[in-house]
Amino acid sequence: MPTEVQTTEVRQGTLRAWDSANWLATVQLTGSLQLWLKTVPVSRAIASVEMVVGRKVAVLLFDPTNHTDAVVTAVYT
Repeated sequence: MPTEVQTTEVRQGTLRAWDSANWLATVQLTGSLQLWLKTVPVSRAIASVEMVVGRKVAVLLFDPTNHTDAVVTAVYT
């Protein structure tokens, strides 16, 4: 019985909005002017104070064909 192999991708993006009440982000993926991921969950290991609009973020896409299956795993400058 064949099993489907799911690949995971880590993509760079820019934080465009931060919802601190629900711990969700809007992220524009690097290299794309049109693709903005909305309501992306953010790792609770990231301090809310670090989520400043315009900062770079790392986005883990569990399924690259389904951009709703993602999480922000890091924030950096």
